[in-house]
Parts: sequence; structure tokens; C-alpha cells
Amino acid sequence: MDAPVPVPLVQMTTDEIRVTLSVCCYCGTGCGVRIQSKGEQVLSVEGDRAHPSNAGLLCSKGMALPGTIRRDTTRVLHARLRDRQTGQYRQIDMAEAFDVAAKVISTTVREAGPQSMGFYLSGQLLTEDYAIFNKMARVLVGTNNIDTNSRLCMSSAVSGYKMTLGADAPPASYEDIELADTVLIAGSNMAYAHPVLFRRLMQARQLRPHMKIIVIDPRNTDTAQAADLHLAVTPGADVALFHAMLNVMVWENLIDHDYIARYTDGFPALKDRIREFTPAAAEGVCGVAAADIVKAARWFAQSAATLSLYTMGLNQSSSGTAKNMSLIHLHLATGHIGRPGTGPFSLTGQPNAMGGREAGAMATLLPGHRDPVNPVHRQEVAALWGADSIPDTPGHPAVAMFDALLEKRIRVIWIAATNPAQSLPDQTRVRKAMQSADFVIVQEAFADAETLAYADLILPAATWPEKEGTVTNSERRISRVRAAIAAPGDALADWKIVQQVAQRVARQIAPEKEALFSYADEAQIFAEHAALTAGRDLDYSALSFDVLEQLGPVQWPFTQSGTPRLYTNHVFATPNGRARFAAVGYVAPVENISAHFPLRLTTGRLRDHWHTMTRTGLSQTLIGHVEEPVVHLHPSDMARYRIGDQALVTIRSRRARLVLPAQADETLKPGCAFVPMHWGSRFMAGDGINGLTHGATDPDSGQPELKHCVIGVQAYQPVWQAVAWVRGDAVQLQRQLSIWLSGFDYAIAVPVATGGGGLRLRLATRTVPEPARLKHLLADLGIADADVAFDDPARGIYRRVRCSDGRVAVYCLAGTDLNAEVALNDWVDTDVRPEPLLPVLLGKSQMKERARIVCACNGVTDAQILHGIRSGMDLPALKQTLNCGTGCGSCVVQINQMISRHAGVEAL
Repeated sequence: MDAPVPVPLVQMTTDEIRVTLSVCCYCGTGCGVRIQSKGEQVLSVEGDRAHPSNAGLLCSKGMALPGTIRRDTTRVLHARLRDRQTGQYRQIDMAEAFDVAAKVISTTVREAGPQSMGFYLSGQLLTEDYAIFNKMARVLVGTNNIDTNSRLCMSSAVSGYKMTLGADAPPASYEDIELADTVLIAGSNMAYAHPVLFRRLMQARQLRPHMKIIVIDPRNTDTAQAADLHLAVTPGADVALFHAMLNVMVWENLIDHDYIARYTDGFPALKDRIREFTPAAAEGVCGVAAADIVKAARWFAQSAATLSLYTMGLNQSSSGTAKNMSLIHLHLATGHIGRPGTGPFSLTGQPNAMGGREAGAMATLLPGHRDPVNPVHRQEVAALWGADSIPDTPGHPAVAMFDALLEKRIRVIWIAATNPAQSLPDQTRVRKAMQSADFVIVQEAFADAETLAYADLILPAATWPEKEGTVTNSERRISRVRAAIAAPGDALADWKIVQQVAQRVARQIAPEKEALFSYADEAQIFAEHAALTAGRDLDYSALSFDVLEQLGPVQWPFTQSGTPRLYTNHVFATPNGRARFAAVGYVAPVENISAHFPLRLTTGRLRDHWHTMTRTGLSQTLIGHVEEPVVHLHPSDMARYRIGDQALVTIRSRRARLVLPAQADETLKPGCAFVPMHWGSRFMAGDGINGLTHGATDPDSGQPELKHCVIGVQAYQPVWQAVAWVRGDAVQLQRQLSIWLSGFDYAIAVPVATGGGGLRLRLATRTVPEPARLKHLLADLGIADADVAFDDPARGIYRRVRCSDGRVAVYCLAGTDLNAEVALNDWVDTDVRPEPLLPVLLGKSQMKERARIVCACNGVTDAQILHGIRSGMDLPALKQTLNCGTGCGSCVVQINQMISRHAGVEAL
């Protein structure tokens, strides 16, 4: 990459335009950003060329951040308290909110004990927020029941690192992407989940054509299509594949015997374990051809420098720790660690999951990578916090915490900056748990988070770009987060909310501890936290806000400078300094396919959406690439179950049932299905995508198996359908019309990115709705009075259009005779008068197909790109003419696919 261009680390003012240097709030890449703002409005966000993690690059989500900054009813602006008898909320001031929270917590701790309280936090909090939450839970309340949604994301990676290398510390840096000769990507669609790093990888390969890229993924993703070798592993069978690769290395004498002897323990037992995993034997388990296993093993071992990049495909599993360890074993066996271009490098999913682990804000961690079961570690932390002791009763990790809530072992839960009513597996159980709680506190910035429906007390929190503090990214780099604008309404920084509640709790149950929460600012909290790292593997006790201002982002361990890579001296963070092999076995996923559930379902991320879409769902720019959830199936499976492309299907797991459109997808293996994870019940009927998944967890990491469950599918035949479109603010319309998502087998309300924008509502059911209900629907749509109408109320048929200012403002097509393709695929060009709609309204013509966004950064549609391709343009010409692929570059793989499909030539 080009050398970073130095810029000041402080805010600048030019003609009232402020420039604030901060960090993107999405994935763990930790991209530096320059925020331009005026007053309380964010004008633009661009990559910070001086930040070493991205050197000015941003993905589509980062570029679109200004469109997510709203200061209206989409934000939680004030505290609210629910009357449990009526279910109604009333607005209260913040002082009363703090008093209520403190009284509930104090009373619960006195009457039911410290273990009756739980804290569930987020990888999107800042390190300072984590630190004060953790101190409140352990020292003041006296419980280890504190965990974060990083448990759903990174905990298997944590366990894998600790059990092999001795510490939760990714040993590589992003610069190793440019230095590797072989890159193994496992369980990660980098092109979508970490697009800036993927772009760095593609640029590195252009400069170093000898580089080999191996991708291990059940799907032939955009990342896999850029690989030299794609290993389409059967979901859940990664350990068998890695063991088979190690078997090849041992059999062909490709391992580094000297490195193993001098720096590791435990290899003989693992060698015996992997003896049975020959490539031929593993092929039947993992679905990868034996010859490809051999090729991958040779490329990995014989390369001068091999780097592995991996994430949720390995982590989100009931055997996630074993998967992580078996991949790390390949590095230890070949000596590909501690050198430039080498190492097992787990890519963090959330912006500050790493910082949360450093702060010890998880049930299985203490600050400074300490262990809560270790009495010496507990005493060290207590002494540094100025407390007498740290509780020794084990805390509940995320899934177990909600099980304990359901079973009344936890009575009160405080949820901050996360949305468990969409993100946790087995949503029926999770939602029952929150309904059964004595009291639920939800600290949230976004008013549409599903979890707010279960809150007794809602606390308004500040969010990006309104907060100050620090985050740590995937390469152990600590960066300053700076506020560009003030928080709206009564919203406060998360740490300030905790401080106010903690001080009030202390006055009621432990007055001597109130002073422990007397922080003046974020810098003071960070200083206390940094001191907790002294002498530990991550030691950055010499770091402060002032040092970060002087040096910019730095990697830990930090003394006078940062550390680009770990274990360069081959001394590991274990008691004897030697890395450890473990004879882990292959264990199949918890659920096996059967006659009733013959398909393996995996879930995953999309390019332009993020987690539960509370933020990205606010951006009109980001919704165009994929606007709604569909289930992806291999064409052979669709033929087997007599399902047409885009037809509705019923999806059944052992926990839930959803109705979604089916999409033919040849990137899948037969017998496998894929559903994007992002949609919850505020967008669709049912409990959302995670209603299907189950809560089985890894025994070491506690991470749930979100990447694998079994399902059955069958064609869904609706009796009645409706499709409607309304012009206006899609976000506000979605909030108003979400009432119509319940009570139908299939329902979805999604913003429209092209044409006239607005919101689209789609409904389907096996019974004709009551006429009175349909009248209410028409009224809520704003089409009770129409300019054009063809209705037959007795059959539930309504075909209506209303115009405003010469353009279609709203239309609705509903009935038992609605053409399925009209209802499910296409809709009108809403910038025209209603006359062209007349044949459609009369049922004599279908609507024309609508263009889809391919390049989110520059709003380029598939229709525009296809026109260019058919005009003879190659990729450089398309970039120059349409600007597609010139933003974050994530769409280039898709554009190349279109060129290959429609012109017969792939651009390089």
C-alpha cells in the first residue's frame, strides 16, 4: 500500500466545517476515518490516509455512514419506564431513570443475591465503557454474570489461541497480508465481511503474482471465486479437513521437525490422532476431493510464508475451539508463525471485541487477559481496582445467561448496545427469557431495535460519532475514537450512564465503594484500565490518551513503540514458553440431517448490511444490493422440492418456521442452504432468521453454533397476496407499517433503493383477510381514497393507485388472483403517471423488472453495467464511465462475473 500521508490528530476548523479523526464503527478492521461535520450534521466520511490499518480505504458501509446519522424518532432520545400492568411507557428524566435502575439492582442484590443480576454487553462499546461496566459487575454487584455479544463472534478464537499459544493474541498484522506467499482463508467471506482487507489482499496479489490463495468455505462466495483453490467443505467438517492436511504434511515430511522439537509440546499425541485422517478418508467426511486436500497441504507447508485468515465459519460452531486449534496446529507444525507474512490471524467481527476482551468484560475473562477461576488473578484485579475481592462463582456466558434468565436464576438483566431479540439463536427461547425476567434494562441508541419491546427501563445512549474513547482492532492496534457531534436529546455516553447508576447503587448497598466510580473523563478510565495490563502479554501500561495523540494508533504490547507481530523469538505465552498441540478430534455438528430435515442451513453476512441492521437499515445507500431476506438453494434441490426461482417456500427447523422467497444459487453445494443473518422481526413476519438456529454451544468457548442447523423446505402456496409501495421516508414508513408484519405467513417491509425510493410491503397468507382488516391496511397505507381503483372486496381484491404532484405516491395490489411474479419480483417505475399501471391493475400485464444496485458506493445498477458490457466495455472502461468499482472495490468480483456471463471474457 502507499505510505500514509501524515495529518494532524486533532480537530480542524475551516469555514465552520470541522474535520474529526476517528475510527469506523463497523467491523474489526478498525479503519481510520475523517468525519466532516457542520453543527450537529455529519456531512461526509472518508478514509484517513494516515491511519495504518486502512491508509484511506473504506468499504461501502463506512462511506455511507453519514446516511445513518439521524436525530429523529429513529433514535432513543429520552429515558422511558414501562408500567407492567398496562404495558405503556412514560417518558422520565435521566435522574429518575438512574434512580429506578439503582433501586431495582440494589433490591435484587439484597433479596436474591449477586448472582440474580446479569449484564449483557456489546463488541461495539468502547474500551472505557467495558471497563466501568466490568468494575460495577464484579466489585459493586459481586457477580461474574457479565458477557458480551462477542461470545457469538470471537470466543472460539479466544479459546483456540489460549489453548495453543497461551494467550488471546492474534500474532500477525495487516502488513503480513502483503508479505505472505500463501494465504489460507477459512470460514470467511472477506470480500463481504472485511472488504478493506480483501482489497489489500487483491492489491498484494497483483504486485506478487506468485501468491497462492486458498479459500475454505461451503459456498463459492465472491472471496472463493478470487481464490486459486476453493475447498468447498461440508458445513461443520473443518477439523476433518485440517487434520487431513496435517496428515499429508506428516506423510510427505513437510513439517518442520526442528521447530516442533524446540518450541512446542504435545505433537506425538496429535500425530497419532490424525493418522486416521488420510485425504481419502477425510473426503467422505468433509466433502473435499482428496487431491485438493493434498494440494492445499503442499501449498501451505512448502510456501516461504503462509498466513491464515479466519472468522465466523470456524468460530460459530459447537466445535469452534477445535476448529481454531486444528488450523493453528498447521502453523506450529510448519513453523509458519512469528515471521513476516505468517501466522494464524483471526479477523475480529466487531469494532471493539478485542478491547472488550482486554478489559475482561466477559464471564470467562478478567482485565489484562486474566482468568476469573485463578485466585491470584482475582486478587491482582481486586487490588488494582481498590476492592477487597472479586467473586469466585463462575459467571454465565451469553447463551447460558438467557437460559438462566428463563429459569429465574437471573432475575434482572442490563442489556447495552446489543440486540439479543434478533442476534441470539433460538429466538423463541430468548424472547421468553426476557418476558419472564423481573426487570429488563436496555441501554440503546436506536429506537427500532427489537430488544426494546422487552425493556422495562430504556436508557438513551450516545453512539458513533458522538463518543470519545478507544478501540482495539484485529491486529491489536489501539486507536482513539473522537466525537464529531453532540449526542441528541438526553442521550449520554455509555460509561456516564453506568457511572451514575453505579454511584447510586453504591450509596444503597456499599457506600464505601462509591468513590471507585468517580471518574472525570474517558482518559481517567483508560489510565486505570491500562494499568491493569502491566506485566501481562498485552502490556500497554505505558499508553495514555496523550501518548495516542502524539503517536497515533499503536499495537500492543506497547512500551515505547508498538509490536507488529508476536512470537518472533518463538517464546509463547504459556507457563513453559512452549506452544501446545492438542489431540482434538472431529465432532460432527449437533444436528444431523434426516428425512424431515434434509438440508444443512448456514447463515452469514452480506456486503452492505451489518448485524441486526439497526444502523445500516437507516441508510438508503446500503439497502440496494440486497433488499430483503431470501433462502438460497442449489438448483438441484429446488427441482427436487418443486420450488420455482423466487417462489415462496416454508422453511422449518426444530424450533421455528419461516416463509421466504427461494433463490437459485449455484455457489452452494447440493443439500445446503444459506440465509443472510441480518433480518429480524421488525422487517419480517416471525421471530427473524435466528428463530431457526439453535443454542448448542462449544464446551470450551461457550460460542453457539449459528453456522449450522438442519431444515426442511417445501413450496408455499398462498391463497391471498398483496404488494404495496409508498413514497416517502422509508425508515419512518417502516416503523408505521410494521404492525402489518404479524398475522401473516409471509410479510416483509423493506426500503426501496432505486426508482422512486420509498417502502415496499409484501404480504401472503393461506386465508383471505377479513374486509375490515384490509380497510385498515389501506388506510394505514394512505390509499383509502385512490385516483384509480379496481376492487372486489368480497374476494379481498384491491388494486389502487394514488398520485401526488404528477407522480405515483402509493399503490396496492392485493387479492386471490394476484400474479405471483408481480407480487414477488417486480414493481412499478414510480416516477411515472398511473396510466402505464392500468394493464397491471386489470391483471392483463406484468410490471417491468426493476434495476438492482451493484455498486453501493456510487449507486450503479445492474442495468447500467449490463448496458455497458453489451456496448463492449471491459472492467477498466466500466470503472471510467460509470465509476462502479472505484469506491470500496467490493463490487468488482460481481462486475467480473457479469462480464464473464454476458461478454464471455473476465476482466483482470
